Amino acid sequence: MRGTVLYSPRDIRFEDREPPRIEQPTDAVVRITATCVCGSDLWPYRGLQPINGPTPMGHEYCGIVEEVGSAVKSVKRGQFVIGSFATSDNTCPNCQIGYQSSCMRREFISRAQTPVLRVPLADGTLVPTPGVPSDDLVPSLLTTSDVLGTGWFAADAANVKPGSIVVVVGDGAVGLLGVLSAKQMGAERIIAMSRHEKRQQLACKFGATDIVTERGDEGVARIMDMTKGVGADSVLECVGTQQSMMQAIPASLIV
Repeated sequence: MRGTVLYSPRDIRFEDREPPRIEQPTDAVVRITATCVCGSDLWPYRGLQPINGPTPMGHEYCGIVEEVGSAVKSVKRGQFVIGSFATSDNTCPNCQIGYQSSCMRREFISRAQTPVLRVPLADGTLVPTPGVPSDDLVPSLLTTSDVLGTGWFAADAANVKPGSIVVVVGDGAVGLLGVLSAKQMGAERIIAMSRHEKRQQLACKFGATDIVTERGDEGVARIMDMTKGVGADSVLECVGTQQSMMQAIPASLIV
């Protein structure tokens, strides 16, 4: 079996890997139907995040269950499943209040860019679909493995409500799906901060009502002007840098 491994910045190799097997009764083995490159993969690839030796890549995935451990109850062989980038048992206190990505038994998936993947804590980590989807649906289902869930959680954590004004900082996959999530939650005005024309078009398709291209103090001033000096009810920071956070905080509602 061959898989993707990052050795150092801009040094990615596709090399032989040991096929996965059941190691714990709560494991499942999944044959990958689709996986992808996440924006967070680019941090170590560009040298902005250190890695400690060769690192297997891939944490967004969906596929067919090939084998399950003796304790697995919610998925079975032959089912199509979507898995999270972070494993969870869905029973610990953190999981029970809706923070599955902070499960007390969490492990981070990092080997999904291979034909077959071992998934720990399968009952809480894998979600089966009613049947095996058609090929045209697989790319959309793959987004629920990470970016849609992350964008939705951002909107939920920001307390987006019907009729509210929302600012989304970041126009990558998470930001765009943050726009979509805010629309689904009933936001009346969604301001996407974007400088990329194609992403602006997608943002508008997903529900953005306004586009702001300015950054820094100019971006904050533009938001304040659009909201009559009040700021947004909710701000979704969807980049993950100090700069984007400092863009998001001043754009929020002044209380």
